[in-house]
Formats: sequence, C-alpha cells, structure tokens
Amino acid sequence: MAFDDLQDFVSALDRKKELKRISAEVDPYLEITEFADRAVKSNGPALLFERPKGSNVPLLINAFASDKRMAMALGVGNIQEIADRITELKELKKPQGLLGAVKMLPKLGELSNIFPKTVSDGACKEVVRHEDFSLNEFPILHCWPQDGGRFITLPLVFSVSRRTGKPNCGMYRMQVFDERTCGMHWQTHKQGADHYRQLKAEGKETTMPISVAIGADPAVTFSAIAPLPPEIDEMMFAGFLRNSPVRMVKSETNDLLVPADAEIVLEGYVDLSELRVEGPFGDHTGFYSLEDDYPVFHITCVTHRKKPIYGTTIVGPPPMEDFWMGKAVERIFLPLMKLQLPEVVDICMPAEGVFHNLILVSIRKAYPGHARKVMHSIWGTGQAMFSKCIVVVDEDVNVQDVSEVAWKALNNIDPERDIEMVMGPIDSLDHASRLANYGSKMGVDATKKWPQEGFTRRWPDVLKMDASVKERVDALWRKAGM
Repeated sequence: MAFDDLQDFVSALDRKKELKRISAEVDPYLEITEFADRAVKSNGPALLFERPKGSNVPLLINAFASDKRMAMALGVGNIQEIADRITELKELKKPQGLLGAVKMLPKLGELSNIFPKTVSDGACKEVVRHEDFSLNEFPILHCWPQDGGRFITLPLVFSVSRRTGKPNCGMYRMQVFDERTCGMHWQTHKQGADHYRQLKAEGKETTMPISVAIGADPAVTFSAIAPLPPEIDEMMFAGFLRNSPVRMVKSETNDLLVPADAEIVLEGYVDLSELRVEGPFGDHTGFYSLEDDYPVFHITCVTHRKKPIYGTTIVGPPPMEDFWMGKAVERIFLPLMKLQLPEVVDICMPAEGVFHNLILVSIRKAYPGHARKVMHSIWGTGQAMFSKCIVVVDEDVNVQDVSEVAWKALNNIDPERDIEMVMGPIDSLDHASRLANYGSKMGVDATKKWPQEGFTRRWPDVLKMDASVKERVDALWRKAGM
C-alpha cells in the first residue's frame, strides 16, 4: 500500500503501535539525538516529538529504524517482495503468442504506473513565503557535541543535468549557516556535484537553481538514497516502489519539480563561485567527518503545509536508522547485481562495516580465480566502487551470519595468497585513506581453493554430525527433559 504523504505514514505507524509520541519539551540540541540513539539501539519505536524546544513544528525520527517499519514505509509485508518484483521484471522475455502476451499485460501495466505525474498544485504549497521565513522556525538538529552546527539530515535535493536534462534527487546533508543559507555537502562522486561541475565548466551561469523537499512519502525519501544508475529518475523508481506515480509540482521560483505532497520545500540557488567551510559532522561511520569547503545554498522561498512535520534522522555509531535503510537497499538491489553477476548467491553489508567498509559475498564458484573476478566486478559497479573490503566465500556459507563468515573465512585463507590490494576511489567520508577520495582496498578470497589455483593439498570437510544420530538424539533429548 502506497502512502499519500508523510502524515499518512505517521498515522499508519500510530495504528500499528510503531510510534511513540513525546509530549515533553526536548531540545534539538543534542537531546533528541540521545533519545533517538537509545531508541534505535533498544529496538524501540519511531519517535514523534510534539514540542521540540524552540519550534512549533513536530519532529519525526527513527521512522525507518527496523525491518518492520522499513517494509511498512515501502508498502510491503517484507522487503523481499520488492526484490521478487524486480526479479520477475528482469526475467520478462518476448511473449510467445497471444496467450503469452496476455500473461505479460499485468507486468506491463504495473510499469505504466511508475512515471511521475505533474500536477498544478499540492499540499507543499499551502503556505508560500517569499520574504518572512527563517530556518530557525524548524527543529533542525545539532546532532553531536563536536558538530559544526545544526544539520538538515534528511533533505531531498533536486537539481537538473545541463548535459542531459535529466533531474536528480539526492540526499546530501546541509549545515545551517544562518536563517537563509546552508552548506551543500556534495561529495565529488554524487550526481548533484556532477551537475554543479557541468554548470561551472560551461561558464555561462553564475548560479544553479536548487529545490529541497523535507518530509515526503517514505518511498520517495528512500529513493533519494537508492544507488540508481544516473539515467534512472529517482521519482520513477519511487513510483515503482509505490506502484503509483509520484505527484510532482513546479517550484515557485524555478522550474524544478518537487513532490507535491511534501511537508516543507526550500527553494533557492547555489552560487557557483562561492565555497564555505562545512563541518565537522558526526557521521554514519561513527566518527566525525572533518570540515572542508563546500558550495553554499541560498534560500529565497519557503513553502510548506499549514501544519507540517519535520522529518529527520541521525547517523553515528552503528546500528542507527540508516542501517535499516541500507539493509533494504541490499535486499532490493541484489537481483540487479545478479543480473550482472549471476554467480552471486547473496551479499551482506554488516552494520559494523557502515556500508562501504565491508561487503560479504557468497558465490557459485565455477573456475579458478572466480572470486577475484567478482571482487573486481563489484569495484567497477556504481557506488559499490567504494567497498573498502570485499570477502568472497562459497555458496554454502550464509553471509547473513557474520559469525559463520568470520569462522570459515579465517580458516580458509592463506593471507599472502588470498588477500589482494588494489587502489581506487574511496568514499569521501573515509577518514583513514591516504588521500581524500583515493586509497587502497582489499579483496579476500575465502573460497575453497582448487588444484587449478595451485593448491595441491587435501581440503578437509567441515565437522557435521550424521543425520541419523541427530534424529535419535532429538528423541533422547526430549526424554531427558532438555
């Protein structure tokens, strides 16, 4: 079931007892972070702060912070349902005869609902403010003690490629500098940063129009973090997740389209000649990302609902809310990885690896060096290029059980033989790389070694009890009252 908007989702969380309303006054300066951190690490509910200190706008956090809420957000009982839909679509073949064409119609009809729909007005424009606005009206979080200031942490940043005309929606944190300006944390590998570079290289413009939505339908928010190819519109992907089109409306002061049912929209521009120090920021790695120069977003207009909700999140020592969003990415995009790498059985990005530090991969090994081929393929695929450590195991290893992976991998490797170091792009938030955005990565071949790979010794079997003994002991176990 698709949600109409964020408030519809909040009502659903309430009905399912997945929401805790906080009526006490809690400070967006550090205190809400501590609330949210304690809640997510104790498997607690989403939190709606009805009276955040200094603001009349309620604040929602941890809305995605569990398997159940993540599935609810995307309108399914289980995230695997979306992965299965993708698997079905990628297996569609040219229909054989009339009966085959008829059977395909439901799938094709499903695809017809994914394209965004432009409308003339929306709830995000119930209040339009060209002059009398201030970011201080919203309960924007100062998340961690050493942060450089308050940060908008769940923004949907809309821009357009000058080269292709394709819109992009990305999620880039925004440090609040004052009532009307923010930092725009465009990491060099992101699409927003590419749009920025295109305009600068042309040299014809001095500013770049930007619109930022805050608090959208959860499928729209999730789509902003999805590792989509540049040619795929995030709002089209959101339409696929929702199985209904995202309603889009033109911004008041530029031509950018934004979700018509968003809670808040910030419109303005980035000055192509202006940089300002942004950060530090307590990041998803569990460490502070340090200050650096980034473009500045100048806000010229704010539109919002009459009674908006400010949607936000915090990141920090895992697991946090972003872990559950990342786990959904892992499950949903596995079928697409298998399209390129059919030998892949499963992948896992453990919480401790904070997405880009560790990927565990199980494969159906078919030839010598197969594990290394998979490593290099992953390093050559989209945002997976940032994977600092990839561990490849055989198909009989359950990569969702990190303890099993560690046990079998550490037993299976000869470090000098099975660990490969390469150089390449590194996530901008990696504080340990020798240079910003560039450093080393490690691949570990923890598969069983073959004679064709130079291993001539016998490979031992894993200890396993006979099935008949297990059955006899099952009965004796109950009889013994165990």
